[in-house]
Amino acid sequence: MSSGLHELEQHEKDQPLRKDVRYLGNILGEVLVMHGGQELLDRVEKIREMTKELRTADLPELLEQCKEEIKQLSPPMRRDVIRAFAIYFQLVNIAEQNHRIRRHRAYRRDQDAQRWSIERAIRSLKETGMDAEDVAQILDQLSLELVMTAHPTEAVRRTVLDIHHRISQRVVAMDNPLLTEKEYKNLRAEIKGEVITLWQSDELRQRKPTVMDEVRNGLYYLDETLFDVIPQVHRELEHQLHHVYPERDWHVPCYLTFGSWIGGDRDGNPWVTPEVTWNTLQLQRETVIRKYENRLNQLVKKLSHSTRVVKFSPALLASMEKDQGEVTLDDIGEGEWRNDDEPYRCKCTFMLARLKHTRLGQKDRGSYENAEALLDDLKLIDQSLRGHNAHAIADGDLGTFIRQVELFGFHLLTLDIRQDSGEHESALTEILSSQGIVDDYSELSEAKKIDLLTDLLQDPRPLTSSFMDFSKETRKCLDLFAVIVRAKREFGEESIRNYLISMTQGTSDLLEVVLFAKEVGLWRQHHGSPTSRLHVAPLLETIDDLHRSVEIMEAYYRHPAYVPGLMKEKPYQEIMLGYSDSNKDGGMLTANWELYRAQEELYALSKRNGLDVRFFHGRGGALGRGGGPLNQSIQAQPPSTLAGGVKITEQGEVLSSRYSLKPIAFRSLEQATSALLLSHASSRQGEQGTPQSTWIKTMTDISAHSLTTYQELVFGDSRFLDYFNDATPLPEIGELKIGSRPTRRKNSRAFENLRAIPWVFSWTQSRNLFPAWFAAGSGLSTIVSQPDGLNLLQEMYQSWIYFRSLINNLQMALAKADLVIAREYSTLATDPEVRDSIYQQMEEEYKKTKDIVLAITGQTEILDHLPVIQESIRLRNPYVDPLSFIQVHLLGSSRTEKDPAKREEELEQVLLTINGIAAGLRNTG
Repeated sequence: MSSGLHELEQHEKDQPLRKDVRYLGNILGEVLVMHGGQELLDRVEKIREMTKELRTADLPELLEQCKEEIKQLSPPMRRDVIRAFAIYFQLVNIAEQNHRIRRHRAYRRDQDAQRWSIERAIRSLKETGMDAEDVAQILDQLSLELVMTAHPTEAVRRTVLDIHHRISQRVVAMDNPLLTEKEYKNLRAEIKGEVITLWQSDELRQRKPTVMDEVRNGLYYLDETLFDVIPQVHRELEHQLHHVYPERDWHVPCYLTFGSWIGGDRDGNPWVTPEVTWNTLQLQRETVIRKYENRLNQLVKKLSHSTRVVKFSPALLASMEKDQGEVTLDDIGEGEWRNDDEPYRCKCTFMLARLKHTRLGQKDRGSYENAEALLDDLKLIDQSLRGHNAHAIADGDLGTFIRQVELFGFHLLTLDIRQDSGEHESALTEILSSQGIVDDYSELSEAKKIDLLTDLLQDPRPLTSSFMDFSKETRKCLDLFAVIVRAKREFGEESIRNYLISMTQGTSDLLEVVLFAKEVGLWRQHHGSPTSRLHVAPLLETIDDLHRSVEIMEAYYRHPAYVPGLMKEKPYQEIMLGYSDSNKDGGMLTANWELYRAQEELYALSKRNGLDVRFFHGRGGALGRGGGPLNQSIQAQPPSTLAGGVKITEQGEVLSSRYSLKPIAFRSLEQATSALLLSHASSRQGEQGTPQSTWIKTMTDISAHSLTTYQELVFGDSRFLDYFNDATPLPEIGELKIGSRPTRRKNSRAFENLRAIPWVFSWTQSRNLFPAWFAAGSGLSTIVSQPDGLNLLQEMYQSWIYFRSLINNLQMALAKADLVIAREYSTLATDPEVRDSIYQQMEEEYKKTKDIVLAITGQTEILDHLPVIQESIRLRNPYVDPLSFIQVHLLGSSRTEKDPAKREEELEQVLLTINGIAAGLRNTG
């Protein structure tokens, strides 16, 4: 496996990438021969050559030969062939990541501001005439929170990711021009050893991860990269501001933060209990305090400044006298620092003791009351250091430490709570029935629910007590709110800030949560006005809910129980938008437009009510779930809506691809920062004003026709769901054990209960990518068929960033989809008539969409505007195709196999192909 993808891009700058791919491919070839003999390598190469030739022309005889070759593989050989292609893609992905790091360093070395860098963004602000005051106002509005979720889209085991990380480190080391020949040989031996370990490790999880496993996996990225990288991004922004606007002394606020759903998201996941939420918060606090202890131990080594040489601030010395009376030192190793003439080290010893007591919950031994108290101590050291001109360490290690405490506090990550609206309704129905208030709350109309909830909120008496008996599910609901109160008391107000309600379909869904908050004192009437320590936010997921979003929120804003949140002392409301279920409900194009339209309308409504609105974008990694580069996602939003801040989910394979390596993590966050800065600037300068009314009407017409086409097939054709189950590996994906959460909200085959992730994952595996493009062509064609319609769409593409982003995402989906391979999956459908009918509709819609996209963009081929990605997809396909052919063969065989042992063996190999195809396409769900 020494050729193929190393052909990527013929530019000189990409020669090192081709070299890395060839290098790693050669090592894998050696490992294949070592473990499977020359026969294994020959089989792999023969199948690869066949699929590569099939890409050049329609050769039915060769296709049949290829299928026969696969069919004749013995089970052990077939398993090895699958793993060979899968591991090859893993190694190629490592090489590409390393090349991204290499290119970033090259830009820095050449002092050339890279596209989407913070440096270029700040220069751009200056070039467009913005002065320091203008930029300061942008910084005051700048806010980006990225929220880690445990959505099951990462198909690769943590063990395998760790091996990838070690290989990557050694590939990076190979770039060192000062390596001796012996060092070079040693590195190659180490890489080969890791590839052998990779080959000999099991890629498949043998059990589903627990929720706490998922919590630890999420914290891995904080521990390994983000704890250090997020402060670096803030520092880079400050550095560039000082360089371009030297007339001002800049201190960038903490605009970039991370939050988490892991351990708090209980929507359809019975394993996220109140106890798990509490344990999550405890683990987060323990993790962050241990990081602070490590930072302090590093500082102690550097703070050797002596009273014999310099003068220390009186405030610092006075604080140490206070420490002596409050802090117990007898359990922190050697105890008090032994050199009295080194006050910083003495102070750090007291601080280490306080941190340990805080971590262990020992409040009577001198623990920190809160993170602000730790900050106060660090700032005392900072002030004293600056007093004797030790600015380097104050700006360096200590400055980074201060920023980390500002960012992470003692809670590390703000944990969002999420629950389905139906769970609250069910619990409240039981409670109200047991109290004799109403027999069946769930059967009341929306208006009557609101009236009843209003009365209950105005009544100071509680509805429940700990002595009442309720069902397990209702008690779990009540216990959750008790845990939130306890968490805020123990870990601070920022530990849990938001309560998100999935499937918000009416204002009553919001008021129900407010009522539960009242039960535990999180919401209360104070001198006639309500106050709340819990921000209640809707999650709008379906097309219908998006249509009614203004109606839902307007009634909530006007309700006497409503309490806005406060961000930077400004009242705001967070509203989450679901990209996955809206797409599943209405198709990519309609969902995209309805989300855009809803943002603009909700923004206008919120402004009329004196509120900022912070939109929380529930995006997945796949194009069918709102995925795409983070910076492009930010730029595609209505620019006016950015003022209240941006919040976006980061999940599954996105976390590992963006945040497993520090340089990649820095670059991803830098690009997001650049996009946010430029979007704010453009909005202020009117460059991205309201789109023309003609464009809005056009998009509305496109969306309506697209929705009709999509729903006629997905919901109108009773045969479609059976086709989907047959012609994709949906049933098998449920066996992959990649997440604690079930693939369906309820134990039902009904389409509405299927989660969006397996929906998208399955179509991606079958190379169809149906959710990412289907019905777009029908919608766009309604405009093209009108007089001058194509010119109008071309104008929109050139002048409206939202529409350009929409069309370019379609291009990416069309490029990654492969209807020739998808046809092979269609053969799995048990009814030939159904197969031919549905596949033909897909094929015709694909061609229609492709032709219209090319006409709009003026391109000859899809992705002509991104030739590197275009070529990468072209060169990857011959390596993905064998895995797809093998998967189709195994799906057909395993689903009809009578022998349980053989069926189990074939199912395991199907799961291996799923991992391999995910690595090859760099996408799951």
